[in-house]
Amino acid sequence: MTSTSSETRTNAVELGTLVVLAWSGEAPDGDMPYLLAYPLGDVPSGPEASSAAVARMLENSGLPVGGDLVDAATKPSLPVSLLVEGGQAVVTMPGCNAQCTPPPEWLEAVGERGYAYFIFTTRPWPEAEPGKPIEPEALAAFAGSEETLTAAAHVVLPARRLR
Repeated sequence: MTSTSSETRTNAVELGTLVVLAWSGEAPDGDMPYLLAYPLGDVPSGPEASSAAVARMLENSGLPVGGDLVDAATKPSLPVSLLVEGGQAVVTMPGCNAQCTPPPEWLEAVGERGYAYFIFTTRPWPEAEPGKPIEPEALAAFAGSEETLTAAAHVVLPARRLR
């Protein structure tokens, strides 16, 4: 099971609650560390408004929704970063910081690769609330669905550490 372990709210009321979770998955060249960020869609104006606000935030950050994979290592001016320190993963973007406690296998995979594959979708997932366990099947169904993936920005984020 994976558990959503953190949430973040920005000053922009339209975003609502944003959640980030970490997991690793098998790939031909070893485990791949993934980060998934998504809105709960819990704003008074509804999930569609939350999705639109997340899409604007991503576009304003230089992350195209439904576009090509962005390699943050080749774009030093990209305002998105990943810090891995003390067993925590922290993603920072303009107006949004999110922290989670990834599982040990994720930490090992990001340590070996030096980066994580970050998926930030505009698609709300209200059933996956912070602190609630997520069954692997539910995570695979949401994260692997075409609707989620085409409504997302995809970024290879180098993992930075404190010096």
